[in-house]
Amino acid sequence: MQLYNSFGPNPRAMRMFLAEKGITIPMKDIDLMKAENRRPPYTDRNPGGQLPALELDNGKCIGETVVIWEYLEEKHPTPPLIGSTAEDRAETRQWVRRVEQNITENLYNGFRFAEGLQLFKDRVPCEPDAAPGLKRIVQARLKWLDGLMNGREYIVPNRFSIADIVLYCALDFGAGVGQKIDPALSNINAWFKRIDSRPSAAASLHPASAQLKMKG
Repeated sequence: MQLYNSFGPNPRAMRMFLAEKGITIPMKDIDLMKAENRRPPYTDRNPGGQLPALELDNGKCIGETVVIWEYLEEKHPTPPLIGSTAEDRAETRQWVRRVEQNITENLYNGFRFAEGLQLFKDRVPCEPDAAPGLKRIVQARLKWLDGLMNGREYIVPNRFSIADIVLYCALDFGAGVGQKIDPALSNINAWFKRIDSRPSAAASLHPASAQLKMKG
C-alpha cells in the first residue's frame, strides 16, 4: 500500500488516525500548493483530485478520507476508532455525518471562497458571495454542538472516535484562517483542549505547517 499525503486538514486527519491506530503506511507527498493533486498523473489514480488517497497493493485507489478509515479499521480493528459493534459503528457514522454536513464542509468552503480564493478559484467551483453565510452557519452549528456536549468528553458519548479527529483537525485549521472557536462555547473549547493534548495531535502536523502558518 501507499498513502498519498500532503499538507492540509484532511491529510492531517489521516495521519492522526494512523498515529492513534499505530499503523505505518509508506507515504508519497503530493504538492497541494502547486495543485499536483488536480492533474495527471495523480488524477489518473484518484479522479476526485482530493487528498489523502490510499493506493492498495492491487492498484485500486481509495480517495475519501473516512472511507479509507473504514477500510483500515476492518483490517486493523484495535483500537476501535469507529466501533467494535454494529451499534457503535452506526453511532460513530451518525456523528461523523452530523459534524461534516453541519460544520466542517461549511468551514472548508468558507475558507475556499474567501481567504483561500486565489488558491482554489481555478481548481474547484467557488462562490465568494456564499463565504460569509457559510462561516455564520459554522458558528451556529458549533453553538448547537456545544449544547449537546455538556457533560461528555467526546463527540460520540464515552469514547474517542474518528468524529473527534474530523472536527479537531478542521477547527485547528480554521483557527488560522479566520474561523476561531467562540470563547463562549465552553464545552467545545474544553473538548478541543482535550483532543489537542493527545500525542497524535502534534505528531500529525505536516512539516509545511510552520512555513504556511496554517495547521494542516
